[in-house]
Amino acid sequence: MLPLFFLHAVLLISAVVPGANAATRKSIFLLAGQSNMSGRGGILNGTWDNYIPPESYPNLAILRLSADLNWQLATEPLHRDIDTTKACGIGPGMAFASWLLRKDSTIGVVGLVPCAVGGTNISEWARGGELYTGLIRRAQAALKGGGTIRGLLWYQGESDTVRREDAESYKTRLQSFFLHVQADLLLPVLPIIQVALASGEGQYIETVREAQLGMDLVNLRTVDAKGLSLEPDGLHLTTPSQVSLGKMLADTFLQSQPLSITSNASRTPPDFVTSLLVRFLKLVHFLILLYSS
Repeated sequence: MLPLFFLHAVLLISAVVPGANAATRKSIFLLAGQSNMSGRGGILNGTWDNYIPPESYPNLAILRLSADLNWQLATEPLHRDIDTTKACGIGPGMAFASWLLRKDSTIGVVGLVPCAVGGTNISEWARGGELYTGLIRRAQAALKGGGTIRGLLWYQGESDTVRREDAESYKTRLQSFFLHVQADLLLPVLPIIQVALASGEGQYIETVREAQLGMDLVNLRTVDAKGLSLEPDGLHLTTPSQVSLGKMLADTFLQSQPLSITSNASRTPPDFVTSLLVRFLKLVHFLILLYSS
């Protein structure tokens, strides 16, 4: 009777260990905001120059979630089927993933989920709206193949620099957006890395920047894009600047040492859990041999 119990335990644990490995092999990052997140690097007269910097080359360990919710090899422009009203070029996403893999060999496969749309105001990202609903839907779809949402990369606000009312309301609206995303994804400590504006469409750039730099939320980090070079339009980051920004975002994520953000209540590192399961499996095997002899 006892050996039979151990045999069932072996089968159970053998099923759990591969499942644990499958759930931890993909680190998922959501990319949201407006045009500087979707990428306008290399755009001239509405056309992308097709130049891809080495830091943004394809890598078998970097995937993207397409518009039809399928994982595929990530290639530039990342937002080509998401931000469809204007030409997309180089953004920070690929450089972020490449730098992350270079700096942290344990990160596994990086899954990028493009969600940014150019020209969007923060009010358009409010809970219940099309952009917000799409972000949550894509985030949930990204989890179906296994993996963990490790962070939200957010770069938006240029459109909110035009009207004083929008600029003065920006902090409250943005804070609500972040809290709603964390709540609806059941990830209350989801790491968020936002980018403080380098440019804007109107005269209230500093008002929006002050709101971004003055925000204090759990697991929120801010990267300042001010000083990065802009395209001739004076609004969008150049390709080299997007690469620099991607590296800055990756470094900030790694330095933040985020808390566990799995959707359950456990804060135990997945690799540690797997190690314990393997040790238990070996113990069960030993006991089976012992009781069978």
